[in-house]
Amino acid sequence: MPADLRPATSADLPVIHGLILETGLSTDPTLITATLDGSSYWLATEAGQVVGTVGLEHGDGAGLLRSAAVRPAAQGRGVGAALVRAALGAARARGDRATYLFTDTAGPYWARLGFEPVRAADLIRALPGVPQVRGGLARGWIHGAAAWRLDLTGVSP
Repeated sequence: MPADLRPATSADLPVIHGLILETGLSTDPTLITATLDGSSYWLATEAGQVVGTVGLEHGDGAGLLRSAAVRPAAQGRGVGAALVRAALGAARARGDRATYLFTDTAGPYWARLGFEPVRAADLIRALPGVPQVRGGLARGWIHGAAAWRLDLTGVSP
């Protein structure tokens, strides 16, 4: 049975933070910046249990895809792809011209979806006020991070 998708609410933030920790996107709960302030998140559920999440931080004409996490037991069944499609659809509906993300480990996955590597400085310039960029600048990791961009003005992936 495919996962059901739904928008996250503020009551879901502890679950989102838990998935981020469980899947290794962060190992320190105090460093998690996932928020619904200026962002949208979606949850994937199977049999009433949350199995995945993805977020989209909203900038001016661009978005930052983040916290794409699927529980190991649910991986390989299209849950992540469905979540990404939901986030990219929302970005297009907002009128975003591009969606960016950071990843040090999943570049080949994102490349298959049409994302291309860009300089971290390009992402920072496009999305200076979103939570992940602000957090990355404050903690000093962002300039060395692998950044990716998907042009949303062309054909849908």
